[in-house]
Amino acid sequence: MSLFNLKNTLIIDAITCIALFVLCVFATATVAALLGLRAGVVTVAGWIGLPSALLMLFVARQPDPSKGLANLIAVGNLGWVAASFAVLAVFAGQMTTLGIVVVVVQAIGVLVFAIYEAKGAAALPRPVAA
Repeated sequence: MSLFNLKNTLIIDAITCIALFVLCVFATATVAALLGLRAGVVTVAGWIGLPSALLMLFVARQPDPSKGLANLIAVGNLGWVAASFAVLAVFAGQMTTLGIVVVVVQAIGVLVFAIYEAKGAAALPRPVAA
């Protein structure tokens, strides 16, 4: 069995979202200073991570994962990638070099999650209409 099946990908993605939540909510000032971003931007990013992680864990724990929810997670991750580049477009002038690198690298990582989650969702059987 591949490490990158849908359930494992969702669990790994959820772990990264929980780490994002913890760092951005409980170490806001430090993260904001390191990245050169406003504290509000960092806090909002952190709070987005928590419900995302909970949804990912919910779907990963389902005996037969919901195709719709798995696709929703993949689309949400694509939204995160777009938002990451929007943050760069708006705040790059004030961001540190480390901040720019972190935002780009995490956006690429989230894009990889989105691809694996979309592929995993596509492999799920279609729901049967009653």
